[in-house]
Amino acid sequence: MSQAATATSVDIPVAKATTLHRTKTPLVIGLITAGDLVQLHEIPRRDTRTKTGYQREVATPRVNRLVADLKNGRVDLPTAVLLNLREFESRKHLVEVEGQLSLRLDGERLYVVDGQHRIESLAKLVDEDPARWSGFTIAFVCMLGANEQQEMEQFYVVNSTAKSVRTDLALDLLKQLADNDPRRMEMLIERNEDWKVTAQTLVEELQNTPPWRHRLRFPGQPKAETTISSAGLVASLKQLLASPYFGSITQQNQLKILAAFWEAVERVIPEAFTDPQTYVLQKGTGVMVMHSLVIATIEYVKSKGRSVIDPASYVEPLSDVLLDLQGDTASGEPAVGADFWKAGTEGAAGSFSSNAGRRVLVAKMKSKLPDIEVE
Repeated sequence: MSQAATATSVDIPVAKATTLHRTKTPLVIGLITAGDLVQLHEIPRRDTRTKTGYQREVATPRVNRLVADLKNGRVDLPTAVLLNLREFESRKHLVEVEGQLSLRLDGERLYVVDGQHRIESLAKLVDEDPARWSGFTIAFVCMLGANEQQEMEQFYVVNSTAKSVRTDLALDLLKQLADNDPRRMEMLIERNEDWKVTAQTLVEELQNTPPWRHRLRFPGQPKAETTISSAGLVASLKQLLASPYFGSITQQNQLKILAAFWEAVERVIPEAFTDPQTYVLQKGTGVMVMHSLVIATIEYVKSKGRSVIDPASYVEPLSDVLLDLQGDTASGEPAVGADFWKAGTEGAAGSFSSNAGRRVLVAKMKSKLPDIEVE
């Protein structure tokens, strides 16, 4: 905990750490209260005209999310922020207070090298409710005497070499967290991201259905015979889960519909499932396009009074779509039916792999669905 030394100075208990090997800059570590950190910090914003500073503009939505999560007790701040005291003088700034080494500041600023969003979030909380949040503590590492160029170097290292968590692993962890903590699910609902947990659950179950057995690649698994990562299939389900009908039924029924739909696709084009590596139907472009057809196909099935969980209900409408589908290969040769979905230069689906291309292909396929008759 930091404590006031005089009316104008602040003592922050610290411990000496190692020095940076290359620049020999000393480091101290400690805990600082949100109230002191908010008052003492300085964020060196990047000015491209003068080539000074290095911090990006703060992302307000990111700050607001963290503020909400901290208020509701959903998250902690376990990692240290990285600061720097540029105007460091050993005798002046490192003092002993009642047997405790302290960093004494008297008007000097602590420059934020890493952690500006955490600090901005704390600043907002302290401003809203100082009684509650001023005493909140956060760990910090502070360089002593580094200049702006050295700060910039450390900022670059932190932000250019840190590897983000793979999407498939992040989704896997997110589902486990949500399953074990109702507050996490509440947070996802607030952010309209609860679909990720539902989609991850569906994908984990789909791997046990015949069309998808050995085709899905989960975190840490080898590619082997798989055709798509679990994250790729999760992403393709977002559009489905956002639809009023599919999004409102139980997960068990969602799974039954998807299983029936893909079994029907396999019945219509069995060769694409016998040798899936040479086709794109169960790869990124294929699943995005096929899942864009699910709702329209369901509407047709329902209009005929057929079961939406029976694969046979989907065979007729999907046959009209998939067997008549035609496009040109890279060499200009026509590719029809199953050949359309061949990977590489032998098929035509590859030319529709962009977002715009997929929209065109989906529209083309929807136009081939049988007309829905109403009474």
